[in-house]
Parts: sequence; structure tokens; C-alpha cells
Amino acid sequence: MRKPDLALNHSHRSIILNPAYFRNHLRQAAVFRCLERYSEAARSTMIADYTYWLSGGRDQHTSKLIKLYWQAMIEEAITRAEYFSVMYTPFAIKIRAENTDKLKEVFIRKHPDYVEYIYTDSHGLHSLPQTADWSCPSPQSYLLTLGLKNKEVGKFLEKMSCRKLPTFSEHKAPFSPITKDEAQRHLETIGKRILPIMDFIRGTKLTESFCACSGVIEKLQYASLLGRLQRIKEQSQVINQAMAELATIPYLQDINHPDAELLQSLMADAMDTLEGRKSDKERVWNKIQKVKKPRWRLSGESRC
Repeated sequence: MRKPDLALNHSHRSIILNPAYFRNHLRQAAVFRCLERYSEAARSTMIADYTYWLSGGRDQHTSKLIKLYWQAMIEEAITRAEYFSVMYTPFAIKIRAENTDKLKEVFIRKHPDYVEYIYTDSHGLHSLPQTADWSCPSPQSYLLTLGLKNKEVGKFLEKMSCRKLPTFSEHKAPFSPITKDEAQRHLETIGKRILPIMDFIRGTKLTESFCACSGVIEKLQYASLLGRLQRIKEQSQVINQAMAELATIPYLQDINHPDAELLQSLMADAMDTLEGRKSDKERVWNKIQKVKKPRWRLSGESRC
């Protein structure tokens, strides 16, 4: 692929125009794979498999090939991960605190090098390509447990997963102007430590339980930081990706009225940003009150 950046933007726009067409998501996955963004490729492939079934696709061979690609992307993402390890546990009952404690004990035995912070995503169901069956009313679900080498990253993920509108900011005064140095530092933290883990989590999680737009809001806030630093090309690409995800959400899950209004507002403001209308301060994702984020240690073994 000679121009993967152009191909990626084209795949995003194709999804925006027709989010129900599974081949658009497969094209997006192929470009992500070319760029070695395997977690995002896994999510795109998972959505491709789901939209293939949703649109009436019943050819078992086609579905099997899509699932094999999805599985390969997950495995590649796990292999490339340096700062975390993962464990998937099948379950059929509501998770309780004692179950989580047992999972942590098992994880510690299996992954002793990743026990600085152990995070279990108990707020959503995960699917794996080996057992995914979208036609089944009660498909096999899994709990995802992550072991992280950085305790602060784990605590932050825990905090975000329990909020209706998960946002992130290490800026102590979220409503005052952020300096370029702060924006650069924040960009490094989010881009290298937070978003890669969030992308991995979403590679096996089709829907969100708290807020349908979770995962997209964070990307749009990341895009604002890119804009603050005049990295316009990167900002445009992130916004296009976020818009593709927003366009797809109604096909993945039922959304309530507040989430539908939020989705429409995010989509409108994202389009305005791409077209250079209105100031960045007026964006919906920047009006959401930021949570305070712990200070990040930038040296030694505490780095994620």
C-alpha cells in the first residue's frame, strides 16, 4: 500500500457514507493492519463480522474468514503489547467482587510480570472470534482482565470505566486555556499510554454499557490536542475515524434519547472542526467537565 494515510481517510469516509456495509469496515481493518495498528484492526474486523450478519449475510465460509482475520489481529496486538498482558475468562453469571478477586489470583499466577495493577472490565461483555455467534440470543461472553506495569494507568482506566461520560485530562484547571507545553505532555500521555490500551479493550467489545459514545469522546479530545499543536493532518485523520465510529454506533446497539442527542452533537461539531467552523473551545467534547487525572511519572520502571 503506497499511501496508507490516504487509504485510511478514504476508508473512514466510506464508513461514514455507508456504515452498514461490512466491506467498508474490512477495508479499514486492512489499512490499520498495514499501519501496524492491530487493536484498531481487530475492532474494525469485529464490526465487519457483525454488520455482515446484520445485513443478512449467512455464508459460513465468509463469516469464518472474517473471524480468522479478527483473531489474527487480536493475537498480533497481544504479541506486540509491551506494557500489559491480558486474560479472557468465559462467564455466564453476573460478576461479583469475590469473582473478581479470584480472577486476579489466577492472573497473578499466569502473568507474574504484569501485576502492578490488575484491571477487570466488569462493565461490558467481550466476544472472541472463536465463539462469536451474533444470531445467538445468549452468546458466549468473556471478562477481560488486564495486568499493567503502570499502576497510575490502571487506576485511571478504572476511574474512566465507571463514568457516564468518560473523559481524560491532566490539566488541573480544565476551564482555563491549556498551554502548548501542557498540550504536548498530555498528548504524549494519552497517545502512548491510554489510547492504545483503550483500543485493545475495544477490539473484543462490540458495545458500550455506560455511554454509547464512550471511546469516541476520548478520541475527539485527543484530536483537540493535536489541533492545539497545529498538527492538522493528524487531527483530521483522528476526527474522520471518530466520525466513522459515531456513524456506526446505531447499527451496533440500541441507544437512548440522551445518547442519540449527544451522538448528533458530536457528529455536527466534528464536521464543523474539519471544515474550520467555530472555535475549538465550543466543541461538545471540550464542554464535558474533565476528571482530574493523577500526575504521571515519566522516568524509571513506573513508565507504562
